[in-house]
Amino acid sequence: MISRRLVLIIIISSTTLISQEKKIYNIQTIAFYNLENLFDPQDDPMTFDDDRTPQGKDHWTEEIYRQKIKNMAFAISKIGVDISKNAPVILGVSEIENRKVLKDLVNNPTLSKKKYGIVHFDSPDRRGIDVALLYQKPLFKPKNSQTHELILYDNDSNKRIYTRDQLVVSGYLDGDLIHIIVNHWPSRRGGEARSKYKREKAALLNKKIIDSIFSIDPYSKIITMGDFNDYPTDSSIKKILNTKSNVKNVSLKQLYNPMMKMAKKGIGTHAWRDNWGIFDQIIVSHEFLRKDYSSYRYYKAGIFNEDFLTTQKGKYKGYPFRSFSSGSFTNGYSDHFPVYIYVIKEKR
Repeated sequence: MISRRLVLIIIISSTTLISQEKKIYNIQTIAFYNLENLFDPQDDPMTFDDDRTPQGKDHWTEEIYRQKIKNMAFAISKIGVDISKNAPVILGVSEIENRKVLKDLVNNPTLSKKKYGIVHFDSPDRRGIDVALLYQKPLFKPKNSQTHELILYDNDSNKRIYTRDQLVVSGYLDGDLIHIIVNHWPSRRGGEARSKYKREKAALLNKKIIDSIFSIDPYSKIITMGDFNDYPTDSSIKKILNTKSNVKNVSLKQLYNPMMKMAKKGIGTHAWRDNWGIFDQIIVSHEFLRKDYSSYRYYKAGIFNEDFLTTQKGKYKGYPFRSFSSGSFTNGYSDHFPVYIYVIKEKR
């Protein structure tokens, strides 16, 4: 958290802030967005994508697909701009079908000028949905990337469950080494209690990845983000990852979850049967919380729930304005709101 004597009061350029002590800070937005089944219309015989084809249940045509791409590009372009005056410098995404949809997304005229690069690997998920990382190439330089497979078996049949990998990307943001893990943990299909073990397995894998990074450098800057399909208070997040809701309680090699305080206020990223919850979270390591601003530090977090992303009328008024409902395309966006954090660094 920024100290009280460095209260930020004026935005002076596209990505800088100035304090009462005349210290100038670079500020960047790092975000995560579940893109709600961003599929192309082509049938992939290797996955269960038949619904999202012109002949499928959703009648997913090229025209609809192009409109979906346009909508998502517009939404992404607006995340965090109130303060950083820039689209997210780093963006984790989930529910994307393949690299093609990512290329179409970043090449849309709304985003093309940001020069986004793509880190993507095909996962073994049976529906063919993956996670990925987008980054502004002039500002973030990837060093290495890899995926970690989540091995799951059904408790009843003992058959293998094929789900999303966890993507790890390490790179330099304005010279600062940052490690980002992008997640989309198993859903609650079949009930929260019956599926709980799957997300706990995902949490154990996530913790193993984080611990392996800390074993090399306990002062590592780590961000684990994604659609966890669990709330900040669930055991997978709170106990297994051992996240803290108060920065004062975060020790070296521990994690801070800023979404915990938002959850206590009753706001959310996703609604189900009139119940709001925060499935989409960005969690940061201790090193981001230090008050030495010679490198990027955590400033604050938010849920991007602007009016254009919100259903304005009807039964689901106030819910995220999803792109597909009642068997047809709504010209909306996603059934999840994106989340973001700001990071700041003293400008020399």
